[in-house]
Amino acid sequence: MNYLSTRGHPDRKRFCEILLEGLAPDGGLYLPETYPQVDAATLARWRELPYAELAFEILSLYIDDIPAADLKAICAKTYTAEVFGTDEIVPLRELEDGVYIEALSNGPTLAFKDMAMQLLGNLFEYELARRGAELNILGATSGDTGSAAEYAMRGKKGVRVFMTSPDGRMSPFQQAQMFSLQDENIHNIAITGVFDDCQDIVKAVSNDLGFKRKYRIGTVNSINWARLLAQVVYYFAGYFQATASNDKPVSFTVPSGNFGNVCAGHVARMMGLPIRTLVVATNENDVLDEFFRTGIYRVRGAADTHETSSPSMDISKASNFERFVFDLVGRDAGKLRKLFVEDLGLEGRFDLSADAAFKDAAGRFGFVSSRSTHADRLATIRDTEKRFATLVDPHTADGLKAAREFLAPGVPMVVLETALPIKFAATIVEALGHEPDRPAKFEGIEALPKRVVKLPADAEAVKAYIAQNCD
Repeated sequence: MNYLSTRGHPDRKRFCEILLEGLAPDGGLYLPETYPQVDAATLARWRELPYAELAFEILSLYIDDIPAADLKAICAKTYTAEVFGTDEIVPLRELEDGVYIEALSNGPTLAFKDMAMQLLGNLFEYELARRGAELNILGATSGDTGSAAEYAMRGKKGVRVFMTSPDGRMSPFQQAQMFSLQDENIHNIAITGVFDDCQDIVKAVSNDLGFKRKYRIGTVNSINWARLLAQVVYYFAGYFQATASNDKPVSFTVPSGNFGNVCAGHVARMMGLPIRTLVVATNENDVLDEFFRTGIYRVRGAADTHETSSPSMDISKASNFERFVFDLVGRDAGKLRKLFVEDLGLEGRFDLSADAAFKDAAGRFGFVSSRSTHADRLATIRDTEKRFATLVDPHTADGLKAAREFLAPGVPMVVLETALPIKFAATIVEALGHEPDRPAKFEGIEALPKRVVKLPADAEAVKAYIAQNCD
């Protein structure tokens, strides 16, 4: 399996090369040259597999430069009941007639990011040991990627983590999860700005090829294909749990900010998984909803990025969106470059409303979208507890609200859970008047000593900090 850049760089690379690389040299994102196709016989064979074995089957279609026995062992080591609290790993429960919630928050940091990050940590450790190399991971987080990456990488040989986050923009619980870690290989950097500033810094450093090579910079954000690939697995697992046979379509609703989670659903659909609709659920930062409604993709500046009660979605530059648009425009790298480098880079927007390809977003690729407000989240949290005795976090509430707008008779709607409610306790208290349950291991976490540095929204300042801690 070879991988190409969305922006047309001539090189073709294998999985383990892009695992450690992140962005392509031309600033594009990696995708496989073709999506492996899964037929009915394969779906039937996969239907009864345990999660770790399902992960191996799917990943092995994309990874042919790790021996099969080693890859199988990595999957078995990653997806265990000890790590994820249940043999099902991602259990599905029916909330109401035709509406399901797929639990993705049973991992170490109580968020769906653990599903991919635990695998990524084991893949990094394996490949670095095989090469006798080290890696300095630079990441950006709006809330959950940071803690998931740090918990997955802490103590890993040959790995340092430099995680940027927007200063004061995460919940107290999210901050405490990250900043309380005292491991020497973990470095937290609070950036004066919003998440998009952090993401821009990661891209700027990754595009400085000399610095990237000298300091062996890699990424764990969903710009890293390996992370997105790991997320494809739970779409298949959710589908199998929601259906009794492989001739029945299913729809998925995905709370979305950076477009990585729902892009994994796009990949699963392109492989042949019978997904009817992919519902992109946004909050007040509705750049994605605006595109799917109008064909106009318009990024916002920091001043126009709202601070909301679903903060992990407070994103106005959806990095993974480029992967989908590449497929949308027929994998035309020249057209993609014009949209993302020229139009977006110079004007802050591009317009596909008059392009025939825009109609394919819904018709061929199954995408629709919706937007939620703070009032919507509170109402959904209250309603879900009252009617179903189920407590959901604000992001999952965004998903439930959107899901109900696109229900179709006889088609199960699976909402991807984002995190456990304790991570956003203030909003739960506002909605219900009481604190959500807190796992015992996180009691008093906000009071623990914190290890974090504050830096301006400047790539050079971050590069200097990395150099200082690596030389």
